[in-house]
Amino acid sequence: MTQQIILTGDRPTGQLHLGHYVGSLENRVKLQETHQQFVMIADMQALTDNADNPEKVRSNVIEVAMDYLAVGLEPQKTTMFIQSAIPELAELTMFYLNLVTVARLQRNPTVKSEMQQKGYGADVPAGFLMYPVSQAADITAFKAGLVPVGEDQLPVIEQTNEIVRKFNSIYGDILVETKGVLSAHTRLAGLDGKAKMSKSLGNCIYLGDDADTLKKKVFSMFTDPDHIRVEDPGKIDGNMVFAYLDVFGTDKAAIEEMKAHYQRGGLGDMKVKRYLLDVLEAKFAPIRNRRIELANDKAAVMEIIRMGSIKAKEVAAQTLAEVRRAIGVQYF
Repeated sequence: MTQQIILTGDRPTGQLHLGHYVGSLENRVKLQETHQQFVMIADMQALTDNADNPEKVRSNVIEVAMDYLAVGLEPQKTTMFIQSAIPELAELTMFYLNLVTVARLQRNPTVKSEMQQKGYGADVPAGFLMYPVSQAADITAFKAGLVPVGEDQLPVIEQTNEIVRKFNSIYGDILVETKGVLSAHTRLAGLDGKAKMSKSLGNCIYLGDDADTLKKKVFSMFTDPDHIRVEDPGKIDGNMVFAYLDVFGTDKAAIEEMKAHYQRGGLGDMKVKRYLLDVLEAKFAPIRNRRIELANDKAAVMEIIRMGSIKAKEVAAQTLAEVRRAIGVQYF
């Protein structure tokens, strides 16, 4: 039985954090046992809004690669590669751009939302506006039937399938439609409780944070501002410490008892934070230690990504050859 193909990845604009872990990384480690998985370090996509700071993108490629390996992605099971190392993806993008209108791209809810967040207006870089087409190239190059995404990225999957259907209707059935798969945890709130965990907002716990940094961040987490004295009843809703315990804690009975105790009063914030710190240390210290080992031999990490990129290029080249033949531009 042929394994289903998965494509997923991340923009290398910083180290990966706990939001990435619960949203995608943890699931990728499981999926590599049952699926043929391609994981892309999307440096070309990162450049669409960081073209004036390429060093930010370049330097974070190795950081993301180390995060991948540290959480348990294995090169024998998951093909990890760099987007810009696969020129076939750019060529596929060029062919697909002829199958979509600017107006349709401007209507894409994901693009519209991100343009508003960045304040682009009419000055949006063309590469940024067109990135759903680039993503369609990424997905179809590997004939991925499944793409794990957050809910905000589902419009990109829809647009990919529109391009696939348009291509196949003109040139014959070459490309494969895909399906977006939502994670059980699509969003992890930031330490401040005001938004999702985000590199740009500085409210993250990174996979590479050392023990002291982790402690400081946990102890700074937003709780219940009205829970001033230990004996005061406290609120659970909007309390980030309990929100994180719900995600990462394994002793659900103990956590439910802590919630009840906190709500009736008599349980201090620091005691709950220390409990959360122990939970996070137990789960992420092995990942942190593995990451430290990897950082001591970055050349070996990049060799893994180089070999993955060679393998990915072979697969993408096969799809591109099929596309070129279908269009009729395979001249030689």
